[in-house]
Amino acid sequence: MSDAFVVLGTLAGERGDDSSGVALFTGRPVRDPAPVPSDVPDLSVDGCRIVKGRAPFSGVWSPELLPLLDHAPVALGHTRRAVQGSAHEPANAGPLAVNGLLGIHGEGFEPGADGEAVFRALAGRHAPAEIAEVLEALVGRGALVWVDRARPDRVRLARAALSPLVVAVDAEHNLYWASDPRWFREVRRATRVRPVSAVMLREGTYLEITRDPEPQITARTSFRPRRARLRAGL
Repeated sequence: MSDAFVVLGTLAGERGDDSSGVALFTGRPVRDPAPVPSDVPDLSVDGCRIVKGRAPFSGVWSPELLPLLDHAPVALGHTRRAVQGSAHEPANAGPLAVNGLLGIHGEGFEPGADGEAVFRALAGRHAPAEIAEVLEALVGRGALVWVDRARPDRVRLARAALSPLVVAVDAEHNLYWASDPRWFREVRRATRVRPVSAVMLREGTYLEITRDPEPQITARTSFRPRRARLRAGL
């Protein structure tokens, strides 16, 4: 499983490698999480280790993280290109820590709704209808994955407009997500992990996946994604 995470992180550089990061959870719930400084490249805080920086995934990942990854119930990895703000600043590198959430997002929503603003709006919302209300207000292309540090046994995923989001399961019932289904064929070729299914989520899909004890979908809903309109001026 750990090998698959590293392979997926490396392949994610195809969609942008201006900055990268990982968040590895211990599984310990944090009811009153301390604020996480956004500009610290390597930090252990309240049940998770966050490492990020202005480099491709291979420049951020270290074998020293393997023992923690091997025991992490949830691990987030992310690479990004410069969409909004400088991707070369640690504060703009994912995963982002906002109001008790740790999350990653792909592509970019319209100005005024960068990743930090989106996760701030999602903080404290748990019911699918409440989450869908926030997601329907977003304009532009994007996919999001986030974890509430008070509930580290569950992951929330959403695919808005255009940006791909694939969910896969291996033969040992571990669950993965990525931007390209081809990457899971590479995982099969390069590791001992054997993905048995890989499903591209439809636009406007929200999932909550809980590890109890194996990953399973515990909540699902649909929302209407809003695509940015083309504007032209003469």
